[in-house]
Amino acid sequence: MTMTTAADPPQTTRPGTTEPTTADGRRRRVSARVRIVLWLLLVMAVALASVATTTRSILLRDAHHRINGLLAQEAGEFTNFVERGVDPATGRPFTDPARLLRVFLERQNADPDEELIGLVGRSDRGPAQIFQPRDIPVAVPLYEDAGARRRIFEAPGSTGTLHRPSGEIRWAKVAVARPGSEPDAAFVVAFHPERERQRANAVFRILLAISGVALVLTTGIGWVVAGRILKPVRLVRTAAAQLTEQDLTRRIPVRGRDDVAALAETFNAMLDRLERAFAAQREFVDDAGHELRTPITIVRGHLELMGDDPAEREETLRLVTDELDRMSRIVEDLLLLAKAERPDFVTPEPVQLAELTADVYVKARTLGDRDWQLAEVADREAELDPQRITQAMVQLAQNAVQHTAPGQTIRIGSRTDGPRVELYVADCGPGVQSQDTEVIFERFRRGTARRGARGSGAGLGLSIVRAIAEAHGGRVRLHATEGGGATFVLTLEEACP
Repeated sequence: MTMTTAADPPQTTRPGTTEPTTADGRRRRVSARVRIVLWLLLVMAVALASVATTTRSILLRDAHHRINGLLAQEAGEFTNFVERGVDPATGRPFTDPARLLRVFLERQNADPDEELIGLVGRSDRGPAQIFQPRDIPVAVPLYEDAGARRRIFEAPGSTGTLHRPSGEIRWAKVAVARPGSEPDAAFVVAFHPERERQRANAVFRILLAISGVALVLTTGIGWVVAGRILKPVRLVRTAAAQLTEQDLTRRIPVRGRDDVAALAETFNAMLDRLERAFAAQREFVDDAGHELRTPITIVRGHLELMGDDPAEREETLRLVTDELDRMSRIVEDLLLLAKAERPDFVTPEPVQLAELTADVYVKARTLGDRDWQLAEVADREAELDPQRITQAMVQLAQNAVQHTAPGQTIRIGSRTDGPRVELYVADCGPGVQSQDTEVIFERFRRGTARRGARGSGAGLGLSIVRAIAEAHGGRVRLHATEGGGATFVLTLEEACP
């Protein structure tokens, strides 16, 4: 049953379909809770109806077998009496069928729905009868129905069913004849099965009533249970409807360990990824706006003040080109940091650490006139992305070049500590002040005091290094070099296979 309230939008029908729709053309949804309860009711109704119908069929079948057994028993007792019985008045076998039937019937006690009747003689009015008066409340007794007695007496078979408007009769007949003559008498056992059918129907109705109560209870229980099971789903829907780009902090409370709880956990994890993605997007926009505003202002100012003097124009073009190159580098670095949030940012593969360290050393030597040293190499295989690790190490080497003088020593190496892999770049420059140890890894942050004056970057290099380390499940750390300087270490946890 579908219920509507005054707040519900008016329903229409989509052209060419019979599905109800709202006034704005959207299909009217049926909640999962309602569908679960409806399917449960359907299955329960079919099951309970099947049980009730099967029970009724079994009861009717048992009644049928019991009636057949009763008819056969009564017929067998009369047959045995005919063969072995003697007339109590003469002490000799019976010679008169009427006398035989009367004596036998006097000794019998019929069941409530059973009639024992003796039929004697043939005439236009039917055979005469010998019977015990019976009260059959559900049907007309056989001894009161002459037409039925005649049809049974004249029937060729020994058993049968007689259908009458006044009630069905199941009967069995044993013919009685004098020696050497045609049968002119018969013993009839008649059973009225209507009361047995009424009992089966009463049980059927009781089962239907019980089934109705069970369906009502099932509806209530199913509605409550389905509501509790689907509550996290409703919370997910509500949270999804309330999510905006400005508010991604809502989470679904997780209770239990079933599939619905797993759905809530998955949805929360998706929200975490979305929040990080939107945060990275906002940070990218804010950083780009902040860092690009200065070079754009410089470019505009020089272009507005540019005169007609060729030397001045050449100097202006040089400054503008330099600022545009710096803007390009900033954009590329920001795009790289934005990609760091993607799951495919790194592609790990088995790599020989000794070969990777040697390659980084060879590439770093071209960055500046320094005393480059390959301090140590780890002879081991590790699972990592060689291109990203090389990019991070070269960035650290470039950072070391910017903060050292020509001829100063820069050492590159790799080592292992259990399951951990460490790759490092150590220089002999002025070092990093303690209050700047964590600040320098943030975007566009260079610390409270620059280590040197040669650096012209935007402050994104070390942020890229940290992003690469974290993408590998590791981290980057900084400590002072023995004798002065700074050592940057990439630590990759459990990187070895």
